[in-house]
Amino acid sequence: MSQTATSIYPQKVEPIVAAIDMKLEVVVIPVSDIDRAKKFYAGLGWRFDADFRFVDGYRSIQFTPPSSACSLHFGTIRPPASPRSAKGYLIVSDIVAARNALLARGIEVREFFHVGEGGVSDGLDPERRSYRSRASFDDPDGNTWILQEVTARLPGLVDPGATSFGSVSDLAGAMRRASAAHEEHEKRIGQKDANWPDWYAAYMAAEASGTLAEVSGTKLPK
Repeated sequence: MSQTATSIYPQKVEPIVAAIDMKLEVVVIPVSDIDRAKKFYAGLGWRFDADFRFVDGYRSIQFTPPSSACSLHFGTIRPPASPRSAKGYLIVSDIVAARNALLARGIEVREFFHVGEGGVSDGLDPERRSYRSRASFDDPDGNTWILQEVTARLPGLVDPGATSFGSVSDLAGAMRRASAAHEEHEKRIGQKDANWPDWYAAYMAAEASGTLAEVSGTKLPK
């Protein structure tokens, strides 16, 4: 694979006075066979929420990916849309484990690829940097889902006050990364850090909100 792309991310979140909450909670995709799509998404292990049927023949089905705040709708879409026209990203903290879990369910997931300064290349990102490693699969209608590994958020892309974790696996991964960083911290200060709980908490919160600072090649809380 070879293509070049550049991106510019905001360095800070500008405050908005009297902001109105707008939460993305549903994405609608086109399918050609409702029951076939229902079987496929159930096979992914996604939570089946509802199969809405109305007197005029309109039908809408809802599934929700594990630990996701956003659900998926498909059915009798108005206006109709063409299959293969939808693409979505599924954010995971361990893309290898996520891909293996889907393969175990019989889902045909493509090989890993990663995005870097030079474009798109095959395989995982060599350093497993956040946002870089990806893999994709299609549903029966050719709609594409891209797995993207995100472990540390970029500044400006999340609310700095949002430090919650969506699942046990996300929390465990954050604790493992904090543990590794704390070992480097103790080497740097030359002694054991008795205040490690506060250090862990600060590191994990900073990583989740995209406010980690680069210090001597090691990520540390500001």
